[in-house]
Amino acid sequence: MRTAVVAIGGNSLLRAGEPATFEAQRRNVQATCEGIAAVMAAGYGVVATHGNGPQVGEALLRSELAAGQAEPLPLDACVAETQGSIGYLLQQTLQETLQRHGLRRPVVTLVTQVLVSRRDPAMRQPSKPIGPFYTAEEAERRRSTLGWRMVEDAHRGYRRVVPSPQPKEIIELAAIQSALAGGALVIACGGGGIPVVFKGERLVGIDAVIDKDRVSSLLAWELEAELFLISTGIEQVALGFGTPRQQNLERLTAAEALRYWRAGEFPAGSMGPKIEAALAYLERGGRLVIITSPERIPEALHGMAGTRITLAPEPAEVRSPRAA
Repeated sequence: MRTAVVAIGGNSLLRAGEPATFEAQRRNVQATCEGIAAVMAAGYGVVATHGNGPQVGEALLRSELAAGQAEPLPLDACVAETQGSIGYLLQQTLQETLQRHGLRRPVVTLVTQVLVSRRDPAMRQPSKPIGPFYTAEEAERRRSTLGWRMVEDAHRGYRRVVPSPQPKEIIELAAIQSALAGGALVIACGGGGIPVVFKGERLVGIDAVIDKDRVSSLLAWELEAELFLISTGIEQVALGFGTPRQQNLERLTAAEALRYWRAGEFPAGSMGPKIEAALAYLERGGRLVIITSPERIPEALHGMAGTRITLAPEPAEVRSPRAA
């Protein structure tokens, strides 16, 4: 069976301006689960990954507010906690969706650790904002008492920043492969995985956040996946996004994507990490990347939506589905 890694964007769970309730997330994830069902119906075994930015921020805030009543949780434990809660939400919705489409498969969530290096340059330059906003006085208090690195974020207040190192090894890879081989739809590497390092012979968690698209790319390569599908908030990758010169792209080669990326067409805060992840997968021998919105996944599988990225131009019979 062919394998697909489907990276679920944060917009699939929470949308801008919407309250972070569990029911809102359940409603929002339905379109993505329909897309994942379409991937399975196309003959792929699926491993789904997901972001957890808003959810881990909420977990950190709850932990801080309850500090007088219970011991605060470290960041790595909050990542693990959200892997479980988001996985539970996805499992239920996916099981219902698969049954409705006549696809009877077990769905399982694996709490996943990802090895990083203490020597990663990112460890010396924390840059990833997490958690709630603080006033200047609150930020200074946390800086002095907890040793947090704090930065002003978009003039909305101060936030804690942590390192975002490169993923080196997915610790539970063999378990993911085993579950996949057994016919399960696997949810893994949630929130980029729990960042861990070796301390002697032991694995220990650290205060860091791994980019979800990077670890999804690594996972797709490790699984020798034929498809790496990135679900995001827009239907297609575009040049000049949000400007009068916007040009949507149906297909790209890796060389074209790299050229546009280097020219600044894909900013770090939006499409940049997804293009970086796509290129890393293809350069390691991956076959096909599709980037599209959750609602357009079924059509994107057949070249009718989304952006397809390959190492070399696709054959003519694959390039002309719109004309069929």
